[in-house]
Amino acid sequence: MIMTHKCPPGYDAKFAEFIRLCQETRAKGLKDVIIVAPWAIGDCYEEIIESLARLADAGLNLHIATRNG
Repeated sequence: MIMTHKCPPGYDAKFAEFIRLCQETRAKGLKDVIIVAPWAIGDCYEEIIESLARLADAGLNLHIATRNG
């Protein structure tokens, strides 16, 4: 079964910095994106799924820093 989803309304504006980070990381030939807080990729299920899909499309790995640094 293939599941599809729509990009949440306003996602591109709300996560412009994250989208740019993914584009720049890929353009530099890097493979890893590190975020310091999980909410950097979404506040709800739909936003998180969209962010994860964009990471996968770009062939990037996601790392989340620990809470204590």
